[in-house]
Amino acid sequence: MHRDFWIDRWEENRLGWHQEDAHPLLVKFIGAHPLPKGSRIFVPLCGKTRDIGWLLSQGYRVVAAELSEIAIRQLFDELQTEPAVQKQGALTHFSATGLDVYVGDVFDLTKIQIGPVDLIHDRAAMVALPDDMRARYVSHLAEITDVARQFVISFNYDQELISGPPFSVPQPQIKALYDAFYRSTLLFERDIAGGLKGVAPASEQAWLVESR
Repeated sequence: MHRDFWIDRWEENRLGWHQEDAHPLLVKFIGAHPLPKGSRIFVPLCGKTRDIGWLLSQGYRVVAAELSEIAIRQLFDELQTEPAVQKQGALTHFSATGLDVYVGDVFDLTKIQIGPVDLIHDRAAMVALPDDMRARYVSHLAEITDVARQFVISFNYDQELISGPPFSVPQPQIKALYDAFYRSTLLFERDIAGGLKGVAPASEQAWLVESR
């Protein structure tokens, strides 16, 4: 599931993963672990998630990264906001009040570009990456955010039943991936009604990942 896969999905408007409301586990997490208003939250591989609008409405600032420019133009259209757009090296920076989005490969995003981060909200990034990219992703985020704490949503299911994405990232793999930089705590777990994509019995998990 590399660059061309996701670019094609957005160009063909095949967006089966897109949710019409803010993720309920994010809402629950913020309710249980409130952040000071004005805190800056990083949303990697964000698509046009409604989580961003919800976070802005709660008084937070958001920085995000996304491969598809189509997704980000739709995001700003839905927010009814006209962004300022500026090329920054390999990335394109879309900005508005309280919101910065970098379009391009997340691995090209630098610490200077992203700026200060109080929390990473990983709602669909880890589970979108194939196994051979996940360790590099965890290391990169730790580096560019000064090991900011993370709220990570993952899935657990039999990968032989469906191929993903979203991929299954079970608890032992979460622990193995993050152990070098963080300690991880399982906060919530719930069964997915009807199974993942109506095929595979699955659970959705939410983790708090904090620096050691």
